[in-house]
Amino acid sequence: MSDIARRFPENPLLMPKDLQSSSTELQIISLLNPGVFRFEGKIWLLVRVAESIAQKEGVIFFPVVNALGKIEIIEIPLNDPDLVANDARVIQYKGLDYLTTLSHLRLLSSDDGIHFSEPKEHSLLMGDGRLEQFGIEDARVSQLDDTYYITYTAVSTSGVGVGLRTTKDWKNFDNKQMIFPPHNKDCAIFEELINGKYYALHRPSSPQIGGNFIWLAESPDGIHWGNHQFLVGTRQGLWDSARVGAGAAPIKTEKGWLEIYHGANAEHQYCLGAFLMDLEDPSKILGRTLEPIMVPTENYELSGFFGFVVFTNGHVVDGDQLTIYYGAADEFVCGAHFSLTEILAALE
Repeated sequence: MSDIARRFPENPLLMPKDLQSSSTELQIISLLNPGVFRFEGKIWLLVRVAESIAQKEGVIFFPVVNALGKIEIIEIPLNDPDLVANDARVIQYKGLDYLTTLSHLRLLSSDDGIHFSEPKEHSLLMGDGRLEQFGIEDARVSQLDDTYYITYTAVSTSGVGVGLRTTKDWKNFDNKQMIFPPHNKDCAIFEELINGKYYALHRPSSPQIGGNFIWLAESPDGIHWGNHQFLVGTRQGLWDSARVGAGAAPIKTEKGWLEIYHGANAEHQYCLGAFLMDLEDPSKILGRTLEPIMVPTENYELSGFFGFVVFTNGHVVDGDQLTIYYGAADEFVCGAHFSLTEILAALE
C-alpha cells in the first residue's frame, strides 16, 4: 500500500545511540513520538526517551519510580508462573501490568529541522509523584499566546491518564497534575479558543462496551474539562479497525480544523489518517480519509522495538507544507513532509 508522505532522506533522524541515558544503571531502548514546537527561532522536539536495564538470561528486569522518587529495579524469574511476558511493551505480574521501559521527556532543538542536538541548559522532564511512577510519555505541545501547554501520558499502578504542564520559557514549568483520569491518553489541545472556550481531543478507553475512540472536550480555563462528546470511532475491516487516537494539535485551515490521527488494526499495525472538523463547532466532522496518508513501508518503520508502526504527535506548518515528526517502529524519530492541499483532497 502506498502513501502520500515524502520521508526525509536523512531518516532516522534520531536513534537510541544518539543520546546518553539519564543514569548509569539504565540504557536507552527507544527514542520516539516527539511533541514539536517552535521557540526562539528554532524547531524543538520534546522526545520520549524509553529506558530499561540490561537484561540477563533467565530473568526479566524492569524499572519503576518508588514513593521516594528514586528508580527501583524489579527482578522476576522468567519461569515464574505469575509472569505473563508476551508483549515487548507491557508485562503482567500477579495480575498487575508493568511497563518494560521507564520513559521521560527530553528537549532537542534544530536550526534546519533535520539535525537535532540537546541544549545543556534545559533539564529533563521526569515523572513526578505517585500517578507518574512508571514515567511520562508521548507529549503533545500546543501554544496559546505566550504559553505552551504540554499534555502527556502519565503511567502508574493506578492506570494511564493525561497530565498537563505549562511553560513560557521551557525552563520553568507549572505542573497542573492529571486533567483526564484513567484510562485516557492521546490528548491534543487546540491552539486557539473557539467561542471563548478551550477545546481538546482525547482518547478514553473501554475494553468492555465501546472501544478506543477519539472524543472532544471543552474547558473554560484549559485545566477543567467537560461536555465530553464522542467524535471519531474505529471502522470495521479498515486499517483503523482496532483503535484510533489524536496526533498533535488540530491545524486551522480555510475548510476546517484538520487533525492527523493514528489508527491501528487487530495486528497492532499503526498508520496515519486525517479528519476535518467544523471551524465554529469542532464536534461536527466534515470529512475523513478512507485510506491512510502514511503506511509503514521503510525498514526503520517495519523493524524495531515494536515493528510496523508510524505514530505522530508533533508537527510544524509552513504554508501548504506540513512537516510531521513521528516515531517509527517505537524506536526511532523520523520526519516526513506532506501537502495540506493533498491531504484535504483525500478527505471523503
